[in-house]
Amino acid sequence: MVLDVAVVVVTYNSADHVAGLLDSIPSAMADLTFSVVVVDNGSSDDTCTMLERRTDCTLARSSNLGYASGVNRGIASSPPARTYLILNPDATLDPDSVPVLLEVVGRAGVGVVAPRVREADGSLSPTLRRKPSLARAGGLSFTGIAAFAERIEDPGEYELEHEVDWAVGAILLIDADCYRAVGGLDESYFLYSEETDFSLRARDLGWSTVYTPRAGGMHVGGGSGESATTHTMKIINRVRIYRRRAGTPLAWAYFVITVGNELRRAVLGHRRSWSTLAALMRPGRRPEVLGASEHLLPD
Repeated sequence: MVLDVAVVVVTYNSADHVAGLLDSIPSAMADLTFSVVVVDNGSSDDTCTMLERRTDCTLARSSNLGYASGVNRGIASSPPARTYLILNPDATLDPDSVPVLLEVVGRAGVGVVAPRVREADGSLSPTLRRKPSLARAGGLSFTGIAAFAERIEDPGEYELEHEVDWAVGAILLIDADCYRAVGGLDESYFLYSEETDFSLRARDLGWSTVYTPRAGGMHVGGGSGESATTHTMKIINRVRIYRRRAGTPLAWAYFVITVGNELRRAVLGHRRSWSTLAALMRPGRRPEVLGASEHLLPD
C-alpha cells in the first residue's frame, strides 16, 4: 500500500523539542495514512533514549553527515508514499493541517508546499524567500524593497496562497515524483541552503513551490543550537548556491559583496561575523564538512 504521507524528521540533540512535534502529528494528519521516520544525526543528549521509548515512530541512527543526508536517508527508510513531509524537530503542526498541504501539492505542477509558520509567541515567522541575486547579497532586507530583499517581510504576502521561489524548510511537503525528479536534497551543503537548492532545481524542471496560509504550524527555531560555525556554513553555502546557478564570474561579485556585508555586521557588533569573515578569506578555516576549503571562491 502506498501511504499518503511519509514524515521525516532529522534530529541532533533535540530532546527538548522532538516529543512535542511527534505528539502533534496524529491530529495534523486527520484521516490520512502516514509513517514517521526519525533520523538521528549522532545526538549526544537523551534524544535517542527518548525516541526508543516511543511507539509512534521508527528511529534510524546515523553519524552526522548533514541535514540533507538525514532527510534523504529518512525518505529511503520510509515505506512508499505519495508525498514526503519534512519537519524540523523544533516544529509542531496544527490540527488538520496536512490534508490542506496534500490538496495543494496534488495540483498539476506543484512540487513543494509550505504552510504559514508562527513563532513560539504566536507572531508570524517570515519563512518566504526570493531567489538569491547580486542585489540581495548585501543584507538589505530591512529596506523592504524586493530587488534588495531575499526575505519576504510584507505581512500581506502571508495572507494569500501563491507561488514562491523557496521557503524555509522547517515544514515542507514534497511530492514524491518531484523529489525523485530532482534527485533528492544535495548533501554537499551539509546544513543550510539545501531547501533553497531543491526548490530552485525543482522549478528548473517545471515544479513550483507554493505557500498556503490555510495550513499552519509553529517553529521554535534554533532547537539544535546556533553558533559561529553554523553561521559560517549558512554564508558559505549562500555563495556556493549562487555560483552553481549563476556561474563563476558573477559569483566573484557575489563573494565580494558577501565579504563586505559580513565586515559591516562584524563592526556593528555581530561577533559570529568575525569568524565567518575569517572563513571567507581563509578557505582552510571553513568547516571541513562543507568540502569547500580548497579555493577562495567556494564551489
